[in-house]
Amino acid sequence: MKPEQKDRMVKCPVCYQEKKWQGNAYRPFCSERCSLIDLGKWAEGEYKMSENLSEENSETVDDY
Repeated sequence: MKPEQKDRMVKCPVCYQEKKWQGNAYRPFCSERCSLIDLGKWAEGEYKMSENLSEENSETVDDY
């Protein structure tokens, strides 16, 4: 592993705090808290896919 990759810092997509990538169990988030905040936003529908699925590619619950 290159030295610059080992010490690579990334910003948390929720709080924008910088954390080391290597050894961070919650990456790309800085903590479990930010990970759960992001999950909650998905669950509440705050994030949406930008493209509609075509009928060929869409699956329904009945397909399983």
